[in-house]
Amino acid sequence: MGKSDSNNIISLTELTLIKQSEEIRSLKEEHRKTCEMACRTILQALDAKDHYTYNHSTRVAWYSLNLGREMGFKESELYDLEMAGLFHDVGKIGTPDFILNKPTRLNEDEFLIMKEHPVKSAEILAGFKDFKTVAKISKHHHERFDGRGYPDGLKSDEIPLFSRIILISDTFDAMTSSRPYRQGLPYQVAFDELQEFSGSQFDPELVKLFIKAMAKEEKKNESTFFLKIIDKNFNKKAS
Repeated sequence: MGKSDSNNIISLTELTLIKQSEEIRSLKEEHRKTCEMACRTILQALDAKDHYTYNHSTRVAWYSLNLGREMGFKESELYDLEMAGLFHDVGKIGTPDFILNKPTRLNEDEFLIMKEHPVKSAEILAGFKDFKTVAKISKHHHERFDGRGYPDGLKSDEIPLFSRIILISDTFDAMTSSRPYRQGLPYQVAFDELQEFSGSQFDPELVKLFIKAMAKEEKKNESTFFLKIIDKNFNKKAS
C-alpha cells in the first residue's frame, strides 16, 4: 500500500469519526429538547393546579442560580440546579387545594399532609431516567442543617448540596413574596432571618454566599430574569 492510499484511509477514518461525533451531538441535543418539552408539560400541570406555586418555583430556580454562579458552578451544574429549583415543589400537584390555598396557619394534621410533598415530588420525577438526580434533590429540600428537617432527618453534609441551596432560596421566596393574607417582607428583613437561623436550619456558608449573590443581583436594577429550560423571562418581584 502506498503512502497516498494510507493517507486516504486515515482521512476516511477521520471523516467517519467526525460524522459519528456530529450525529452523537445531534442526538444529545434532540434528547435535551425532548426532556425540556417534558419539563414544560409537567410545569404547565403545576401552573394549572396552583399558579402561586408555579411562579414561586421559577423564582426559587432563579435565586438558586444566583447562588450557584457565586459558587462558580459549571454550566452543566447550573442547568441541573435550575431544573431542581423548578421541580422542587412539583409534588404539590397531589396536595389538596384546601391545604394549598388555606389563608391561615395549617393545623397539625394539615401540616403532616403538606410535609408529604417532597416525597411526592421525588416519586413523580423518579419515573423519568433523566430526572433521577433532580428527584433526590427535591426529596431533601426540607431537610435542616441541624437534622430536624424532613423527610429523613438528614443533617449537615448528609443533605445534598443542591437541596441545601434550594432550601435557602425556597425560604427566602416564601418570606419575600406577598399572599392575599400578608405582605411580603423586604429583602433585608429576609436576609436577617436567614442569618438568624444560619447553622440550625440553613447551611451557614451558603447563607453568606446567598446574601452576597443577591446583593450583586440587586445592583443590576433589572426587572426580569431568564430561565433557560422554560425559555422565558419572568418578573423578579414576587406579586
